[in-house]
Amino acid sequence: MSELEPERFFPLLRGGLGNPYLYEVETPSTQDLLRDSGYPHGAVAVAEHQTAGRGRSGRSWDDTPSTALLCSVLLRPPVAAPLPQLSLVVGLAVAGAIEREADVRAVVKWPNDVLIEGRKVAGVLLEASEGVVVCGIGINVNQEERDLPPVVRIPATSLGIAAGRPFDRGLVLASVLVELERRYTDWIAGGLACLEDELERRNALRGRRVRVAGRAGMAGAIAPDGRLTIVLDRGDTVLVESGEVELLPLEKRCR
Repeated sequence: MSELEPERFFPLLRGGLGNPYLYEVETPSTQDLLRDSGYPHGAVAVAEHQTAGRGRSGRSWDDTPSTALLCSVLLRPPVAAPLPQLSLVVGLAVAGAIEREADVRAVVKWPNDVLIEGRKVAGVLLEASEGVVVCGIGINVNQEERDLPPVVRIPATSLGIAAGRPFDRGLVLASVLVELERRYTDWIAGGLACLEDELERRNALRGRRVRVAGRAGMAGAIAPDGRLTIVLDRGDTVLVESGEVELLPLEKRCR
């Protein structure tokens, strides 16, 4: 029996997220199980394998069956909530859960990736419609090196590789839901300002040369509204609201 099947997972649930709980052995995408579903806030869908998993910007998310944590969480935030910030809230929750379960440092690469030692271990995908946000979370848990994609923008890793041992995906999911509920509650109450210290501590881009929307510079703090601060090479400081972040090598300076 899989550790994600309801009979094994339900005893691990703590808090308000995870009910109802939808489990599938195989599905095109866990996002599809919750979209336009009418399920209440906190519903969770998981699958052992996705046949059409997707990431940000239309990219595919491939997985080896029964090795990754593939889940979606349905949230119903207030109408006025700044929804783009949720990717950071979810990213922080995933990073916190990873540290709790695997005892390895995890950081957030703005706006929606989680890294361990510079390698991508998790990604977040938000899809919003009519007051509902379906938060897709993919975490590489027990993949070995041969299971990971060989050619990607950011090298991939898994919890198993990083920590040198296998993990119970049910425990990882339970931890993600606890961490997400806590940060989501703080965010609803006070915005990203409530998470400012953790955002700064987990900001994987600070001090790195990056290129976003054709503009290159040095990444700085994540602003209180969720935008990324970049000091452009020409000296101007800009706040980037969205876009694909490309990491650039540091320039070599002649003495």
